Amino acid sequence: MARNLVLVVAIVATLLHGSAATSHVVGDSTGWTIPSGGASTYTSWASKQTFKQGDTLVFNFANGQHDVAKVTKSAYDACNGTNAITTVTTSPATITLNQTGEHYFICAFTGHCAAGQKLAVNVTKASSPSPAPQPSSSPKAASPTPAPKSSSPAPTPASAPASAPVTYTVGGSSGWIIPTNGGASFYTSWASGKTFKVGDILVFNFAKNQHNVEEVTKNNYDACGTSSPIATYNASPVRVTLNKTGEHYFICGFSGHCAAGQKLAINVTGGTGSTPSSPSPSPSPSGSETPSPGSSPSNPSSPSPAGSSGGSTSPPPKDSGASSLKAFGFSATLISLVAAAFFC
Repeated sequence: MARNLVLVVAIVATLLHGSAATSHVVGDSTGWTIPSGGASTYTSWASKQTFKQGDTLVFNFANGQHDVAKVTKSAYDACNGTNAITTVTTSPATITLNQTGEHYFICAFTGHCAAGQKLAVNVTKASSPSPAPQPSSSPKAASPTPAPKSSSPAPTPASAPASAPVTYTVGGSSGWIIPTNGGASFYTSWASGKTFKVGDILVFNFAKNQHNVEEVTKNNYDACGTSSPIATYNASPVRVTLNKTGEHYFICGFSGHCAAGQKLAINVTGGTGSTPSSPSPSPSPSGSETPSPGSSPSNPSSPSPAGSSGGSTSPPPKDSGASSLKAFGFSATLISLVAAAFFC
């Protein structure tokens, strides 16, 4: 009986570990504020995190000076908090990530989002704990090991799991700018230590209306030509999914910027094992994005419709139904395991 009790305790510990959620403090010690480094501050912070369904975001800010508005992708790109999905005005704001896909947050105070107080996160499905082994009622006699047959083929080794796509922030904390020193070698040096694969993502952070991103041919890259680009992106941050192998070329289409060194060439090798995102629809003449055969912006899932309209001061509703089902499933599993242990 003592052995069975020890086994039950071990099973319960395993289940508790597998179901634990993570609380992410947005910006760490910086908190939720207008960042001195612009939008790349929160993009860089998010790139170091892994967000799972059920995790929480904690926004720390000065009451009356900031808020947290959950918005759509288009509202995020335009820094428009007018018709927010939810708005929380009291710090600390704790938001549960109860759906997979992309989630977008901004500060709706005038000018704050445009100055970089915005956050986009990608939420993946939480992993379920492995089923625990059932205790044996009585030890079984060991079966004799059969002699190996000379004609049996050697087992095929299992293939290694595919690596997850990597998100690269172009230029690191400097972002997508005219390099102040080094010219074109600045972005050549940044790319030289990296291995780009199909499915990986490039993120270009830049000041609105001061730069853009154009994917071009090699001839236009060499000549800094902006006629007939493969794709043009104007709304920062730009996320480009590398969906085929080979050389990819990017420049800033603003006059003189490419010649001053704002250009990037990378080589993309075999895929990461994930399916690349489908190209986005063609843009309007305003020119936010143009899809290309060489690369395409990622297409995030639509944010959760749950929540109050813009201006509401209450935090997003908790996923109480899902929590109740999880608790019930866990209790049923625990009861069956304890019963099995005591009756064996």
